[in-house]
Amino acid sequence: MDVLVIGAGVSGLTTGICLAEAGLSVTIRTAAPPGQTTSAAAGAVWGPVRVGPPGRVLEWARTGLEVLSKLAAEPGTGVRMASGREVSRSPVKPHNWTELLTDLRECEPAELPDGFAYGLRYTAPLATMPVYLGYLSDRFAQAGGRLEIAAVTSLTELAGTAPVVVNCSGIGARALVPDPAVVPVRGQVVIAANPGIEEFLIDHDKEPPWITYMFPHGDQILLGGTNDEGNWATDPAEDITERIMAECARIDPRLRGAEILGHRVGLRPCRPEVRLEAEPLGGGVLWHNYGHGGGGVSLSWGCAAEIAAAL
Repeated sequence: MDVLVIGAGVSGLTTGICLAEAGLSVTIRTAAPPGQTTSAAAGAVWGPVRVGPPGRVLEWARTGLEVLSKLAAEPGTGVRMASGREVSRSPVKPHNWTELLTDLRECEPAELPDGFAYGLRYTAPLATMPVYLGYLSDRFAQAGGRLEIAAVTSLTELAGTAPVVVNCSGIGARALVPDPAVVPVRGQVVIAANPGIEEFLIDHDKEPPWITYMFPHGDQILLGGTNDEGNWATDPAEDITERIMAECARIDPRLRGAEILGHRVGLRPCRPEVRLEAEPLGGGVLWHNYGHGGGGVSLSWGCAAEIAAAL
């Protein structure tokens, strides 16, 4: 074994793929299978939020946009190009990464939901996470990678296990490293029957812990949500579900009475800045790749490529 990757969320899987496809022997060790990680609860449209530093994030996001756009043209990846809007009741300063979007424009008044005064329209990759995580898992296996279900409680105990260890433990890094700068930002979403909505929508007006968004995935639609910093609860709360449904239906009345099909809860691993750096571990090297906040899907290919280029 050349590389041991810790964690099988989108960052761990993508890192494993990049290293395995470069010819290295890679094992991913994870306490939970990919479908039970925080990544499974993501929306997940390209566009990193609650993450820094801005300069490095922009370059990682550029790589992510390129790769995900190509995957959207391939069948079975779970990724497609989707159009949608970010709306607010007053003008907001766009994220710096919007400069990478070729079709970004301000919404016409007729394109805005009732009560909104400003919006941006663009097209970006949108991933249906259960399908996308399955695609990543299969691609990793096809590259010769091995997935091992086992908890990791200490990084120092991994010294000598492989010449290279990559820590993609997400929120687990808070205890595993340990790194108190990593904090959970709880996200709860509802999976509902899609009444015919084809475009995504993100409402920027809500104050934390609330945020409203809707991401259509065929005959289902993912509705959110929450940005609840410091909340470790992983079970869905009924009162939050009711609020999500009410807020989304207020923006798009087609959602009134929509059938609820399921719930997902994830803990975004937020940190002032992504930690992507190497340090010695025994006679080998330990790479840290965590703290992606609300940008795991968007940044995963860029961060993985940076590690692959350094090995």
